[in-house]
Amino acid sequence: MKKIFQKHETYIALIIIVLSIIVGSFNKEFFSLENLFDILKSNVVIGIFSLGVLLVLVSGDIDVSFTAIAALSMYLTVKILLFYKFEGSFIVAFIISGFFGIMMGLLNAIFIGRFKLKALIVTIGTMSIFRGFMLTFVGTEVFRVVPSGMIRLSKISIVEYLKESGRVISLSALIIFLILFSIVVWLLLKYTMLGRGIYAIGGDRMVAERTGFNIVKIQFFIYGFVGFLSGIAGIVHSTITRIGNPFDIVGTELNVIAAVVLGGASLFGGRGNVLGTLLGVFLIVLISNSLIMLGVTSLWTKVVIGLVIIISVGITANRERRELKASLA
Repeated sequence: MKKIFQKHETYIALIIIVLSIIVGSFNKEFFSLENLFDILKSNVVIGIFSLGVLLVLVSGDIDVSFTAIAALSMYLTVKILLFYKFEGSFIVAFIISGFFGIMMGLLNAIFIGRFKLKALIVTIGTMSIFRGFMLTFVGTEVFRVVPSGMIRLSKISIVEYLKESGRVISLSALIIFLILFSIVVWLLLKYTMLGRGIYAIGGDRMVAERTGFNIVKIQFFIYGFVGFLSGIAGIVHSTITRIGNPFDIVGTELNVIAAVVLGGASLFGGRGNVLGTLLGVFLIVLISNSLIMLGVTSLWTKVVIGLVIIISVGITANRERRELKASLA
């Protein structure tokens, strides 16, 4: 029991429980199955993003270009498939968008890995480049219809519940993508040499290099994989909303980074795990949902998220200082 309460994830879970009880006491609809399904569906896109951000933070860097990659990958894919009137499987859309995402992620990796530039500076630059390229050369039209394969996917559910009013409440099958990618990243970080290398370069880059880890190759993998996840997240978002909007997604970077940091990942690298990240994502989504159910304007969401980032970083930094003092004592 003592070990359980020493884990960061335990406190995040307790905060989720307490917050749920408080909000539920003010609005009974909070505990409805419909609201639970909505919260879980809202976790999917930010959750997929967060898995990529987790890898970057664990490696000791920060990436803010992932939403721009997602938007451009999604919009290019939708535009291409609509142009050719493609009516086949949604898998094609995922493959194309994932490919675009990988290419843009590898562009980040070239500047960060080969030219040794700071990740934050590079990704701020590429975020602007990707965004500008899309709006200037690809288009600004909002597609009100997406390829039929994506529409079919959006209608698939894994759980359905018939209310007394006759309305069907369902849990979207898209949550399966979040579960699958979470398992992949968990296995990667916990059981592979590549995962150990990611933790190693986040802990101490020079020591990791002397130990034998190829930092450049690891960075190419990280940013390529982040690009792939971003491309997938973009298509998932478009599938959920059933529109192709070039103005969507970009601007949610803070929410994603806040979720990962809140889940226990350190902005200084070397720390973080999938369970904590998913709990952080759930808490961030829960906060947004709670404010709406309490009748608070959505504009306050950004204020709350900003406070969450400051508090989370402060707690993480304080914990690491205590651990450093303990190790030196």
